[in-house]
Amino acid sequence: MNKVYERILELRKEINHANYMYHTKDKPLISDLEYDKLLKELIDLEEKHPEYDSDTSPSKKIGGTILDGFKKYQHESRMMSLSNVFNFEELETFYNRISPLTNEFTTELKIDGLAVSLIYKSGKFVAAATRGDGSVGEDVTNNVKTIKSLPLLLNEEIDIIIRGEIYLSHHEFMKINDSRINENLEIFANPRNAAAGTIRQLDSSVVAKRNLSLFVYNVVNPNQYKNTQYEILNYLKELGFSVNPYFKLANNLEELKLHINEYDEIRKTLPYDTDGVVIKVNDFKYYEEIGYTAKAPKYATAYKYQTERAMTKINDITFQVGRTGVITPVAELEPVFVSGSLISRATLHNEDYIKSKDIRINDYVLVHKAGEIIPEVISVILEKRKNNKPFEMIKNCPICNFPLERKEGEADYYCNNPDCPGKNIYSLIHFAHKGAMDIDGLGEKVMETLHDLTYIKNIPDIYKLKDHRNELILLKGFGIKKVDKLLNAIEESKKISFDRFIFGLGIKHVGERVSKILTNKFNTIDSLIDANYDDLINLDDIGPEIANSVINYFENDANLKMLEELKSFNLNLESEKVEIKEHLFNNKTFVLTGSLNNYTRKEASLIIEKLGGKVSSSVSSNTDYLLSGEASGSKLKKALELNIKIINEEEFERLIKWV
Repeated sequence: MNKVYERILELRKEINHANYMYHTKDKPLISDLEYDKLLKELIDLEEKHPEYDSDTSPSKKIGGTILDGFKKYQHESRMMSLSNVFNFEELETFYNRISPLTNEFTTELKIDGLAVSLIYKSGKFVAAATRGDGSVGEDVTNNVKTIKSLPLLLNEEIDIIIRGEIYLSHHEFMKINDSRINENLEIFANPRNAAAGTIRQLDSSVVAKRNLSLFVYNVVNPNQYKNTQYEILNYLKELGFSVNPYFKLANNLEELKLHINEYDEIRKTLPYDTDGVVIKVNDFKYYEEIGYTAKAPKYATAYKYQTERAMTKINDITFQVGRTGVITPVAELEPVFVSGSLISRATLHNEDYIKSKDIRINDYVLVHKAGEIIPEVISVILEKRKNNKPFEMIKNCPICNFPLERKEGEADYYCNNPDCPGKNIYSLIHFAHKGAMDIDGLGEKVMETLHDLTYIKNIPDIYKLKDHRNELILLKGFGIKKVDKLLNAIEESKKISFDRFIFGLGIKHVGERVSKILTNKFNTIDSLIDANYDDLINLDDIGPEIANSVINYFENDANLKMLEELKSFNLNLESEKVEIKEHLFNNKTFVLTGSLNNYTRKEASLIIEKLGGKVSSSVSSNTDYLLSGEASGSKLKKALELNIKIINEEEFERLIKWV
């Protein structure tokens, strides 16, 4: 065995062990930096020596495969669901039916995630599929492969089919939603929805970034490997899987109840969602005798915890206006304690949601916290109803009285009045925030104060604020220094780049990345205004939804009037013009990957663009250069396959100086 192959095997073993200790044992052995260095060394060696490539290498967990759609997967053995019990009386019925045969059960904390089947041949991971209808699911192999707690190679060379649950931790869920808010995208309602949405992404590199997790809990034909469920759970750990640590043996009904109560307290402290306890006959020899229904085994059930809920009254239904103009109905409640906090308001989402539950003002309702976070109305207590008048959606904006619009195929109503004070306050805060115009001193509270006092009613008013300096100085909490600092920050914002200005406008579906793409192509506000659908749709990463949103924004007369006024304040409404014809980067397309030492991605991109180049987010046959930093991933591999010119940071700096 040569030294290169020995080092590759050594790195794979070390990285796999680090993954196992971190994601399965929750005992990190090395720092993130050390891990990244090991992974980069492995990727470099594998790319230089493709003869040693392996599907089970931990380098495969970075993703990169992009699919047109998911293929169907025929399950070798049907993926069944579980029956449910909701109280101790129903649990006792389940127990009494089985106790003549056995009193021994396992109890396992039930994870609220997405069921998955994992297929291994000779100990090697070969496929993964969703449940689907139980018989046929979707092949999600490439996406599941990115989960760091998934072993690509087991500790035994066996053929085995594993069943498990893919989930998202609370921390990762919040990170994803923060990112989606920044990109003007709809947020996920709860971690389970986010996990399901992630596993169905067609780009596995997106899945890799979202840090899904996995617990396994079962084996197809388990009696081929062990005699009991308790033994199987421990065996799965020996094979290298992550198994939820909360499982026990119970030998009578009272122990089952005790475990359920214990788990109920434990689950409230965990960093992931659970929704019950799985109870199974422990010994496999009884399974066939106990039997199955069409959908579920009779030897197991799930005790489902009741989400903490409370009864209260809906005093009124009001309406919020969001930054994009979306109208959200809100239930104004008699205050009530739920899951440790006082709830006085709950989202009603949209008209369809209200009508599906037939919610009315003065109804008594049950409320809970969706995902233990968001107050939500579960159902109406019809026997207490006194109001016979069904809910009717408002026709005009509750703030400005502008007619509302609901587009075909969408659930939400929108106020499209650009001067609506309701949405303007959120639009103004967005425009001034750090990621957009970065106006220091014009945060949420100050903006609300100036908006309420009518000093700032729209974006152009921000640049007229200097005309009110003397009045502002006299306001409580302001003063000369604070006001002058604010006015100076407003003047400085005029220098902010064109792409950040476009992002600050808050155009639906146009986040930071899309703003950059638009202003790379259309380097003045007028050229962007004049862009048609075909111009937009031909840009990288611009789809029909974004293209239509941009067109609709610039077809709005009020928006055009606002932009004309902003021109008079000398804002930077065009991309910086540079002499590009003498530089090597002129008309060249770059893709950046990995971490650079001396530049951020934004800084490197800006240099490329100033020198006449273009920065794309994906490698294609049209790519001229791949700027590769540390821990480069799938983009580097694709660039090698397409024979794209690859440069490192040192070469990049040499090329910058080329004339």
